[in-house]
Amino acid sequence: MADVSLRGVRKSYGSVEVVHGVDLEIKSGEFVVFVGPSGCGKSTLLRMIAGLEPISGGDISIGGKVVNDIPSPQRGIAMVFQSYALYPHMSVYDNMAFGLKLAKTPKDEIDQRVREAARILQIEGYLDRMPKALSGGQRQRVAIGRAIVRDPRVFLFDEPLSNLDASLRAQTRIEIAKLHDTLTATMIYVTHDQVEAMTLADRIVVLNAGRIEQVGTPLELYRNPVNTFVAGFIASQRMNFTPVTIEAGKLVLPGNKSLTLTHLQLANVRTIGIRPEHLVLADAANADLTGTLSVIEQFGEYALAYVELPSGDLVTVKLDGAPDLQLHQTVHIGVPPDAVHLFDEAGRALR
Repeated sequence: MADVSLRGVRKSYGSVEVVHGVDLEIKSGEFVVFVGPSGCGKSTLLRMIAGLEPISGGDISIGGKVVNDIPSPQRGIAMVFQSYALYPHMSVYDNMAFGLKLAKTPKDEIDQRVREAARILQIEGYLDRMPKALSGGQRQRVAIGRAIVRDPRVFLFDEPLSNLDASLRAQTRIEIAKLHDTLTATMIYVTHDQVEAMTLADRIVVLNAGRIEQVGTPLELYRNPVNTFVAGFIASQRMNFTPVTIEAGKLVLPGNKSLTLTHLQLANVRTIGIRPEHLVLADAANADLTGTLSVIEQFGEYALAYVELPSGDLVTVKLDGAPDLQLHQTVHIGVPPDAVHLFDEAGRALR
């Protein structure tokens, strides 16, 4: 295990800077997830830690040692890519052993490491198979096993589940979480999937346009996002945002309904946010928002109702079970005041 430190890390391609002075401390044994939209710099940052991309400025340290000029094979890291990158002409055993053979590791030690990794990943029965005889999930486990046998100080994962179907993603996600618990290794994981980030991470690093927006535990980011970008990105359903005005110390919602939040300073509030799971159906007399049901998605244990307000804004409501709603009907929504997030004109959260 080793800690990883980034101090003022920058990356430029010609005159275009794509990573802007990132500062980050990752503790030894921590599972940190980089998350953000496509093009935010998360994979570039991971590749710079791995030594696959040269940095344009700043310092990267692994285990207290600056590694800016140290080649990737000597950094004590192992990387698992989106593609499995297995050798098709080699068995599972030989794929996992290949790097150790190149490093001239003793044969007995190679065998011990490969079989121990196979035991951890529950692929002992596949060691003699060729990659073409494996499922996608099994191939990804072999790719992870190839990283484990190197006994690295830091594991790096670059969207390793993107090529799997939904059920395999869920299964492999659990296996990676169990792997971290077993190895207690430092892991840095890149994904654009908020579910992966929320379920795997000790801490999440939210990136946007080459900058860190917020770092925190999954619940910290869910409960206390620092701005509308983080609030809208974290969680499986995007937070609803609604413009408001302030009149007589009250928040006035679209449709002229008002919310009273007496314990907060409201002068700078321009937008409120509320998560779909916190909105409730109400009767007409007690409704804070009223609109027309334009789409409903049924998932069995819950449903997502998309309600179009008279302003044209679309509000998502997450409802338990299978509610008896019909398309185009009028829907009345209650907004619990204690679940409201407040943002100023620049999108910054107001506490």
